[in-house]
Amino acid sequence: MSATGEGISTDNATDATRVRAVGVDAARRGGWTPDIEARMAALETPVRELLGPDIESLAAADRITLVPDAHYPFHPSTGTVTDPAVVGSLVAHLERETDADIAVAGASDDRIAFGRTAAYLGYASLLEQFDADLVDLANGSRTEHVDTVDGRPTALSVPDRLAESAVVVVPSLRPTEAGPVAGAMRTLAGVVDRDGDPDRTPVAVTRAVSPDLAVLDATTAYDGDPVSANALFAGFAPAVDAVATSLLGRSPEADAALETTRGPEAEPVTVAGDVDFDRLRARIGDGDLPPADETHPAVSAAYRVYAAVAGDAVPPQLEGNR
Repeated sequence: MSATGEGISTDNATDATRVRAVGVDAARRGGWTPDIEARMAALETPVRELLGPDIESLAAADRITLVPDAHYPFHPSTGTVTDPAVVGSLVAHLERETDADIAVAGASDDRIAFGRTAAYLGYASLLEQFDADLVDLANGSRTEHVDTVDGRPTALSVPDRLAESAVVVVPSLRPTEAGPVAGAMRTLAGVVDRDGDPDRTPVAVTRAVSPDLAVLDATTAYDGDPVSANALFAGFAPAVDAVATSLLGRSPEADAALETTRGPEAEPVTVAGDVDFDRLRARIGDGDLPPADETHPAVSAAYRVYAAVAGDAVPPQLEGNR
């Protein structure tokens, strides 16, 4: 085990195992900034640095689809969803540097419509300042795929928008309720087949979609409580997920989906950039999410303050508990 975590190193690596890291502007350090425009301003330079090596390949695409962790309308200050400011900063940079048709995508499920989640999180109003669309992948055309994962067939219905786009997955740094990291692979699986096998479906989805880039939003992480981590990471999805797994105190080798995707001979992942990985790892705990039927106090408190200040509606998980 290296100092930075099992399967994570600072040695040279191939593109498939190299993850770039950038810290955020000093103005953001020390806590949550409610003003989304201020958060985006603090993220402008880090996002430009982070996307630099990939912008040429992304600029060649006719379509770019960003898939954030927007599975439910938890307030972004909790770290349990991707901060819309990170997505807004990515959209702004991609609009400046490419001519692609850009969209931010999620998927409705039987709990809540994606449009409602996006409205609570602020995506609808945010994207009004850009030439970018908000897309509900549950409503578009799909193509059926069957992949064999660990010797078992895994059927998928993949949205054509993802199959026909350059895909940038933007997960938050948090665990799933079951314990493994949410990560890019499971964020992508959540908009394709949320009820699929938790170990095989992320593998099959990642193979079918082959995302061009994963950008880990570690500006605010969740390790049982929100943590101001003030960092962004970018690279291929499995490598970024290995980094996220290590930051949350889990072993990449213990994550069945990640282990299958990376393969038994996977090389250690390199983390390079201006983030002190070891120090960040020491700051982030290895806690879990609360059960699905229990709203964490941090979530309730953050959203109540937000609703009181902004005059916004209280989200559905709190509506009956005011």
